[in-house]
Amino acid sequence: MKSLLRCAIALVLALSMGMHRTAPAVENASSVGKKVDALSLSDFRGKAHKLDDYRDAKLVVLAFVGVECPLCKLYGPRLADMAKEYGPKGVTFLGIDANRQDSLAELSAYARVHGIEFPLLKDLNNAIADSIGAQRTPEVFVLDSNRVVRYQGRIDDQYGFQSGTGYARPKMTRGDLAEALDELLAGKDVSQPKVESAGCLIGRVKPVDEKSKVTYSNQIARLFQDRCVECHRPGQIGPFSMTSYDESVGWADMIAEVIRDSRMPPWHADPQFGQFANNISLSKDEKQLIYDWVAAGAPQGDPKDMPEPRKYASNLLMPMEPDLIIPMADEPFDVPAEGTVEYKYFRVNPGFKEDKWVKVAECIPDNRAVVHHIIVFLKPPEGTPRDVAAFGHLTGYAPGTRPHVLPEGFAKFVPAGSELVFQLHYTPNGSPQKDCSSVAIKFEDAKNVKYRVATIGASNGGFAIPPHDDNYKVESQQQFNRDILLMSLFPHMHLRGKSFHYEAIYPDGSKETLMNMPRYDFNWQNSYIFQDMKTLPKGTTLHCTAHFDNSENNLANPNPNETVRWGDQTWEEMMIGWYDMAVPVEASLAEAVPSRLERRERGRGQERRSGAPANREAAGAAESDGDAE
Repeated sequence: MKSLLRCAIALVLALSMGMHRTAPAVENASSVGKKVDALSLSDFRGKAHKLDDYRDAKLVVLAFVGVECPLCKLYGPRLADMAKEYGPKGVTFLGIDANRQDSLAELSAYARVHGIEFPLLKDLNNAIADSIGAQRTPEVFVLDSNRVVRYQGRIDDQYGFQSGTGYARPKMTRGDLAEALDELLAGKDVSQPKVESAGCLIGRVKPVDEKSKVTYSNQIARLFQDRCVECHRPGQIGPFSMTSYDESVGWADMIAEVIRDSRMPPWHADPQFGQFANNISLSKDEKQLIYDWVAAGAPQGDPKDMPEPRKYASNLLMPMEPDLIIPMADEPFDVPAEGTVEYKYFRVNPGFKEDKWVKVAECIPDNRAVVHHIIVFLKPPEGTPRDVAAFGHLTGYAPGTRPHVLPEGFAKFVPAGSELVFQLHYTPNGSPQKDCSSVAIKFEDAKNVKYRVATIGASNGGFAIPPHDDNYKVESQQQFNRDILLMSLFPHMHLRGKSFHYEAIYPDGSKETLMNMPRYDFNWQNSYIFQDMKTLPKGTTLHCTAHFDNSENNLANPNPNETVRWGDQTWEEMMIGWYDMAVPVEASLAEAVPSRLERRERGRGQERRSGAPANREAAGAAESDGDAE
């Protein structure tokens, strides 16, 4: 689970108030001023550690961690660095894992991967976590020389879960733990002794109601298979697996929390508008089943009631074996530990000697830790007619994106001799990394194709979002010169994205909301595939409206003091209303959609109307990313 979303809180509160059996949100009481008299735990090697062993330490930091928590993975290296920095100053770091689901072997691997040299201790039955009041990971407690808690809370403010599936600032603005340590070492009181930690709930051992009618085996396993396991299985984007009871039970409280907060399952379309085939949201009754299971202590039930495990064709999300997997390069790309990595482009000749029709294509990020997004474009041979060459967006990936399996008779056209161009956006994570992503392709027999599909973007690159504006509006549109079938929608913005709205304006002037997204999440970007394709007659305009939050209330905002314009990097912005459309295979896509020149002129008109200064970088980005040409 990684970051960013905003509203619909009224809906969530109304829903939760109607659930009298729903467990309340976890309140983390203050332990500041509490004396820790004793601590005796063993590390993952079996060596015993007592608090008294560190009697000479000026300060002791107790850091509660979990091996699968996304924030603990981000903060592991930071804790390791801080332990090395403050060790010579008389500060001892001790890591504590109180999760029932974390094994000693996993704890050992966590230490190795993140370079942690201080002791990592296993808190069986969460006894120490209960005694000190720890609720989440990562959460730290600073003990003074008398072993009294003087600071409790987060490590710093860079990462958190309060917004959407999470948020990640480009850099921290307050190092809470470091400031507390510096103040105590200087003989001062801690200026902010308690700061909430927005991490994963500790997977506690809890009493089980053996009489519960809702158990994992008879109901919850089926529900997880239908809604969760596709992503929460080995090799997929979910930070932990949910394919068995043992894998899931320690996450029970966290599962209930993210569902209650509408953070998971990640589905952001307003249910009032549109019916979508890939809707993974939970019904009110399904949510209540999970709440009841968690409230009963997450009982396993009779394993004989378990459903047959769902089988997947591969570790891919597409439900069939691909015909071809094409890597982006022969050798991995070296991603630096820090800094800005401009978009990288890799050209590959797949050796297509004849025309191809693609039923589904899926990007396969090799290193999800640093791959933010992938777009695979087609570069047809020189001299290819515009109707063939101008619509070369094959597929894309961003966190949360699932491949679009086109229906029977629909496919994307790839001319013989085409090259693939991989666009990779890398985000360094603090240590050198390697990546060699790829794309998987399933072809369709040409004789079966009745409709040709294209992915296009209605974009506006001429905006300038003012500082501190929490609701800045940007619009784009696309008019169609012939009847088309609208298949799916895919809004795209960056860290300041707040909401997105698609509307069809028909030739008679009537309007229809196609999809409304009241809370945009940059870190979980879905495609919204219509249950029944929309027929948009000639003369229809697809109108997109986006709102951006450039205020300090947006926890992911890199800098609310800046004017923000179009740009590739996450601290800049984009506004693209991607969509998939189709026309009969014998029809001309070029006739259906205005040419690049026409769209560019319309974009300039939007810039003039908005008063935003046009710039070469914005125009170039809009042309390459928004037009998908």
